[in-house]
Amino acid sequence: MTEKTFDINLSCEDRPGIVAAVTTELAGLGANIAESNQFWDRQTNRFFMRLSVTVPDALERDGIMRALEPAIARFDMKTALADRSRRPKIIIMVSKFDHALLHLLYQIRVGWLDAEVAAIVSNHEDSRRTAEAENIPYHCWKVTRENKAEQEAKLIALFKETNADLVVLARYMQVLSNELSNRLYGKVINIHHSFLPSFKGAKPYHQAHERGVKLIGATAHYVTPDLDEGPIIEQETERVTHALSPEDFVASGRDIESRVLARAVKLHLENRVMLNGHKTIVFG
Repeated sequence: MTEKTFDINLSCEDRPGIVAAVTTELAGLGANIAESNQFWDRQTNRFFMRLSVTVPDALERDGIMRALEPAIARFDMKTALADRSRRPKIIIMVSKFDHALLHLLYQIRVGWLDAEVAAIVSNHEDSRRTAEAENIPYHCWKVTRENKAEQEAKLIALFKETNADLVVLARYMQVLSNELSNRLYGKVINIHHSFLPSFKGAKPYHQAHERGVKLIGATAHYVTPDLDEGPIIEQETERVTHALSPEDFVASGRDIESRVLARAVKLHLENRVMLNGHKTIVFG
């Protein structure tokens, strides 16, 4: 018998019987639980659960949702169901620094990251040759204060047209408007150096070097109207010393940014990240 896999994400107020109610319905469908993760946030009394289940090939998404309806209604659950046979689509946005973009494309090429790049969007022409080599549609949209709303409307249209699941800001050096951030909340991931708010503006690694920083790092997070303060998905730091040059700081920072962003994108596309107010629950 052929099978297919679904990821089921559930969250609700914590009460006894949640796991039993969900798994009983799944057992009735002939589903097999391949992976199970759960977490109770005691501060908010919210319960979070992620299940990866295999089901008979004849069973469709609607059939699973119908079976879970009694449990969803009983516990007032927020629910997300993803078919793992569908390859998720992403839109990558980049400016001039392309290290994070290139790392994402490489991880997709070698199969570590299971995604299709529906388009690359930039405010510069620098990455067009990369997109053409990968046979990916490239959109160069120059952004000014006067046309910002128009360009963001193009992005929304592209997101819908390509049926994309996620927008990845791979060192895209334009601030998204509050309207766009709210409209795509939970569907846009950004990467930034972890010096914020200490080292804002140009050349943050050079600023860090001047101040004798001993740890550098990067943070991947969901985009919100609060600049670089959205729910954090993934972080990494690396120790540096006085013997390193500013250029060494920059090189290390590029590597960390690329790794952290790729891991965050992978976690999101595998449905392992659940929003919990201003925080995230990440089931690794």
